[in-house]
Amino acid sequence: MIPAMPATATASRQASVTALRFGRVAAMGAVAALILFAGVWGSWGTAQHVMLTKGRERGTIKVTRCDGDTCRGPFTPTSEGAKARPSVEIANSVAVRKGLTYAVVVKPGTDEVVRSGPAGMLYAWIPLGGALLLASVVVAGGLRLPRPAWVLAGSGIVLLTTAFVTL
Repeated sequence: MIPAMPATATASRQASVTALRFGRVAAMGAVAALILFAGVWGSWGTAQHVMLTKGRERGTIKVTRCDGDTCRGPFTPTSEGAKARPSVEIANSVAVRKGLTYAVVVKPGTDEVVRSGPAGMLYAWIPLGGALLLASVVVAGGLRLPRPAWVLAGSGIVLLTTAFVTL
């Protein structure tokens, strides 16, 4: 440092570096939290029916017909208070095949059903698995926290792989 140079220049530089670092951490932390929140939000729409089954109609569906994004079939009740329906609708995905029977839960007030049991629960949380993978990149790159990023990525990979194997 030049003796004639005031010490305040170094102090103001350190303050601006600290402010920028705090801004980066705050922004990337908010982005990572938003990604994780979106993953939970996207999963909860289906997961609530699979996880909170008390008082809901449970039964089985034998898939008889698939058109586009939905499959249909008769609903056979297995829980008390559930009523048989000639036709209910389930989302057509890689987890649903024509001619097979699946354990399901009826969404209240509709003729829509979602898969229940371990396969249904894992399928419902797939959006969270993707969000965990995406958030791990933000945490590693934006927050510069590699260990928590590996934990997030590992959790996402385990969730997605388990869902894939189960379905």
